[in-house]
Amino acid sequence: MADRAQPLSPWPGILAATGVAALILGTLVAVVLRAEAGTGLGASDWAALRFTLVQASLSALFSVGLAVPVARALARRRFPGRRVLIALLGAPFILPVIVAILGLLEVFGRAGWVSQGLGLFGLEPIRIYGLHGVVLAHVFFNLPLATRLILQGWQEIPAERFRLAAQLNIEGASMFRLLELPMLRQVVPGVLAVVFAICLTSFAVALTLGGGPRATTIELAIYQAFRFDFDLGRAALLSAVQLILTGTAAFLALKVSLGEGFGGGLDRQVRRWDGRGSRVLDAVWILLAGAFLLLPLAAIVLSGVPGLLELPPVVVRAALTSVGVALVSTLILLLLALPMAAAVALGRAGAVEMSGILGLAASPLVIGTGLFIVIFPIADPFDFALPVTAVVNAVMALPFALRILVPRARAVVARYGRLGLSLDMGGWSFVRWVLLPRMRPQIGFAAGLGAALSMGDLGVIALFADPELATLPLQIYRLMGAYRMEAAAGAALLLLALSMGLFWLLDRGGRWHAEA
Repeated sequence: MADRAQPLSPWPGILAATGVAALILGTLVAVVLRAEAGTGLGASDWAALRFTLVQASLSALFSVGLAVPVARALARRRFPGRRVLIALLGAPFILPVIVAILGLLEVFGRAGWVSQGLGLFGLEPIRIYGLHGVVLAHVFFNLPLATRLILQGWQEIPAERFRLAAQLNIEGASMFRLLELPMLRQVVPGVLAVVFAICLTSFAVALTLGGGPRATTIELAIYQAFRFDFDLGRAALLSAVQLILTGTAAFLALKVSLGEGFGGGLDRQVRRWDGRGSRVLDAVWILLAGAFLLLPLAAIVLSGVPGLLELPPVVVRAALTSVGVALVSTLILLLLALPMAAAVALGRAGAVEMSGILGLAASPLVIGTGLFIVIFPIADPFDFALPVTAVVNAVMALPFALRILVPRARAVVARYGRLGLSLDMGGWSFVRWVLLPRMRPQIGFAAGLGAALSMGDLGVIALFADPELATLPLQIYRLMGAYRMEAAAGAALLLLALSMGLFWLLDRGGRWHAEA
């Protein structure tokens, strides 16, 4: 397909992919060159490495271990609101991290709802800071993701197998051993690797819930080396370690996710004949998972409404800054993702897609570290805080945008490419009149996702921001550090509304009068 006449040129996408690769790999080279030979890792750095591996391992085990019974319950039961609940499982992915953390503090913190309930029985309040707090937050974010991935595995088991099992009177433990356990053996290792890789690059969670030197991740150590010690060599060395960890985890996630499937069927809707006792157990798991995910959000709303009256003017400025950064980041994202998706659709998939997924292997703080090192000799990096944040946020959202745009771009080019050539419609004309109109829903969804992720980011801006400059997530963190929890809750509710509002507006705008 790449050798025949095409209505578009793949070169804009190739150039965009080259720019993304140059940005990521160039900053990584700058980090490696800045790492001074012979310095090595100190005792605190080794402690941060151990804690990073421990918390990521525990977070992955708890997230996936709890996701298995929840996914099994959702796979076996049909009830009113099931589709809504499954859709809500995707909400934590675009939920600003700092907002979720405040919600978890409202529910599980020392003065939270659970601790107050324990106090009624004379029990000690929960201590959320430290390893258990970090793991709790990671489970909150990754339990829905793991549940969705494992639920897909259950849905891929042909319905005919369950019908045959019912005819043979196979149920309970025998059903699990013969049908479900083989699927879990294939699916669970990949899900574990994905969640482990995500938890390795945790920054905002460790920054707010780490609780001291004993609960420091590699990403947090990079931040501390910059902001407190200004030790670029140590930050560079830690960044190289982080790159090795994330790259290895991403490779393992990709490697173990490959499977052979579960056999063919007639694509019938799965029907289960499990016993009455399992219905009670499934209901318990669904209710517990729903409460765990929804209570922190409810807490943010309840505590945030009064806090809206306590918002200082600096929060409003930070909110406007965040919206501006998110819009610029979204524009950069589309300028990169659209030509890259078109290039993939034209048959240039290999190098372009590889460039697109580099953002999954590189940490935002590692890229920020490299950009700081590159800018530092020629200008004040703090003057570039907002542009750098917008660019890095766009690159981090690029892999997800490509997964949204590429399938539709392939379908449009395959269906209308030859017709466009026969009408002498190529280049910008084909893009304007054919490609963009038929990709509007996907463009809107990718733009909304990128804007929401950028709104909630607390990463690179923490490296570059000065006391007079902050995005809304960073300002919420500063309010929490000053123990102004009511104002922080109000700002968190504002951030939640802005993030979800931008996502809804852009996604809805893409679908307005567009072909489905």
